[in-house]
Amino acid sequence: MMIYTLLKILLGFLLVFIGLHTLIRIVRHFYKFPIPSAFVSLIDNPFRRRIQPPDETAASHGIQPGMKVLEVGPGNGTYSLAAARRIGPEGKLVTIDIEPSVIERVQGVFKNAGMHTIEVRTADVFALPFEASTFDLVTMIAVIGEIPTPERALAEFHRVLKPDGLLAFSELLLDPDYPLSRSLTNLVESAGFRLKRKAGNFFCYTLVFDKDNPITSEG
Repeated sequence: MMIYTLLKILLGFLLVFIGLHTLIRIVRHFYKFPIPSAFVSLIDNPFRRRIQPPDETAASHGIQPGMKVLEVGPGNGTYSLAAARRIGPEGKLVTIDIEPSVIERVQGVFKNAGMHTIEVRTADVFALPFEASTFDLVTMIAVIGEIPTPERALAEFHRVLKPDGLLAFSELLLDPDYPLSRSLTNLVESAGFRLKRKAGNFFCYTLVFDKDNPITSEG
């Protein structure tokens, strides 16, 4: 009887979660806006980090020592720290967010970690404050779906990337803004990129684009 009761409770929680998740997806489909800073900690949790390990995510995005990397949407900075460690002291990570409160919190995280090769600043993806051909890689994790007109942002990413630069995305089904990999691929390729590499599955995937290399698959 106790097991039956527990199963009913678990099923109830699952149904509530699915209902709320569906409702949020519907709302955010019509009203795109950055995730409020108060909810960032809910998204950056141990369960997510188990599915999307920060170090493995940085590697799958193609981050290499010495690179100059632009990260869009640092969240709590967990994945930023992993990226910075992989870049090493000879490279540089520039992380941006449109929310000043997010940037302020992340600055504290980086300072406490002793990371001095990270530049943190508030910036608008529609008008990036960088010269053309500045970065080796632009990276984002569960961010592109928050941008109201992603085509404009993609044009800016294209501008600030070097001719052989990479554009990398990781997406998770639990994210309310989760896009299907096919939809995201079509969107990004229409902005002048070409899919170079894909990894993962329906629930959690990574796509890496450049400007002219052919596709390969992983996982």
